[in-house]
Amino acid sequence: MAWLTLTVNADAQHAEALSEALLELGALSVDVHDADADTADEQAIFGEPGEPPPHLWPHNRVTALFAEDAPVDAIMLEAAHAIGLGQPPSYRTETLADNDWVRLTQSQFDPIRISQRLWIVPTWHTPSDPAAINIILDPGLAFGTGSHPTTRLCLRWLDANIKGGETVLDYGCGSGILAIAALKLGAGGAIGIDVDAQAVQSSRDNAAANDVAAQFYLPDDAPKMQADIVVANILTNPLKVLAPLLAGATRQGGQIVLSGILSEQAEDVMKVYAEWFEIEPPVMEEGWACLSGVKR
Repeated sequence: MAWLTLTVNADAQHAEALSEALLELGALSVDVHDADADTADEQAIFGEPGEPPPHLWPHNRVTALFAEDAPVDAIMLEAAHAIGLGQPPSYRTETLADNDWVRLTQSQFDPIRISQRLWIVPTWHTPSDPAAINIILDPGLAFGTGSHPTTRLCLRWLDANIKGGETVLDYGCGSGILAIAALKLGAGGAIGIDVDAQAVQSSRDNAAANDVAAQFYLPDDAPKMQADIVVANILTNPLKVLAPLLAGATRQGGQIVLSGILSEQAEDVMKVYAEWFEIEPPVMEEGWACLSGVKR
């Protein structure tokens, strides 16, 4: 069986309503993405504890999946009327052949060697080096498969700096990969926090698959703690906003690790965190920076 995808651009005022209308009219699934992604106008949106849910981007790309024989022209006309538009915005359709989507997705993820002794291994692969520290990971809805430079930078820092017995806090844990790695590298305890409930569940599933006792929470449910190591692989703007919170979660003499920072943004983040930490020179990879420091 083949499928039909419909792609339409929509502004922030109409994107969500259009998505809901398409679902009501028979779409099997709908995704909304930043239409300016991979351009100079790309914008990150994020939510933080105590803030309202993030808004959509100024320019959105709505993609809907339909059965191959769906009357897309009529559906778009009805959807436009439902959200108060006289005429439907311009759109395009594409027919997709019936593929083994699971196998196609799995083919994009191979084992990743992080360091001499540390590997990330998707669940459907056999470890390349059974004697290594292998993190078994099911890439899913959460960020953090080990393939992105920011994740690799944090993993290499943990590999080089965990001596054994430390407590670790991973803020913005995504897939849970950093907390899981910390425990496998010898940390005494690890907690992960994320604002996304799906990320928390993904992290818990990945921890179970690795037989480690990492604990994962939404922010309002997390226990209060001061950790020996705080790691946050997020984005520059939320890292700035969260600086007092992350500094408060780091014990005196403890260490902080920050990534998700573009190389040209590293200095700005260093200035913010210099209020609490002695920051080391950044480590760079593929245009991304990783910062670390010791709390005074």
